[in-house]
Amino acid sequence: MTRPADTPAFARRRGEVTENPVTGERVVILTDPFEHPDKVLTTHLFVAPGGRVSIKHWHPTITERFHVIQGQVGFLIGEEEHLLGPGDAAEVPPNTLHDWWQVGEETAEVIVEVTPGDRFVELVGSFFGLARDGKVDRKGVPKPLQLAVSSSAYRDVIVVASPPPWLQKAIFGVLAPIGRARGLKPYYEEYLHSDVVVEPSPEALELLTPDGRLRQT
Repeated sequence: MTRPADTPAFARRRGEVTENPVTGERVVILTDPFEHPDKVLTTHLFVAPGGRVSIKHWHPTITERFHVIQGQVGFLIGEEEHLLGPGDAAEVPPNTLHDWWQVGEETAEVIVEVTPGDRFVELVGSFFGLARDGKVDRKGVPKPLQLAVSSSAYRDVIVVASPPPWLQKAIFGVLAPIGRARGLKPYYEEYLHSDVVVEPSPEALELLTPDGRLRQT
């Protein structure tokens, strides 16, 4: 897809698509964190009926913002559960346990902002690629050695809720060196780019500020 010469660097990958066939997620990139001065990632997320994030977790250094434009999504944020529909928004601050899942028979569409999003893309993009290659379990979680290698390197990005963090650290401390010795990497560059490019939804673009962020609602 040809871009105008004056397209901002953060928008040059706009429309690039990546998918996770296990969790039912399809993501269209809107703002590239590797080119944004504040490392902002924004995406247009499509979640098929029955789709959901793979596991409860929190982000030690990341803020996530969500704006639903179609369908319904259930959210657990801290100890509170919410059902969001078109026009509804939610924010997840750092170190906040959360989970989300699609609700109903209609594909959910959500604009998501992740700040900072550069290392998030490396990790989640790699997990999507591993899912496409059949290297995850039925929930979309990578196999134990890979999970240990990735999680040990990206503890600033994501911590899963179970098992407890102290036990994760002990288990991953044993498994990660084995995984690395077998050639496993924390992330995979080949999964971070896609040849599939679509025209972004005008509705999605209307929700972005000129510098590529999700507008406050």
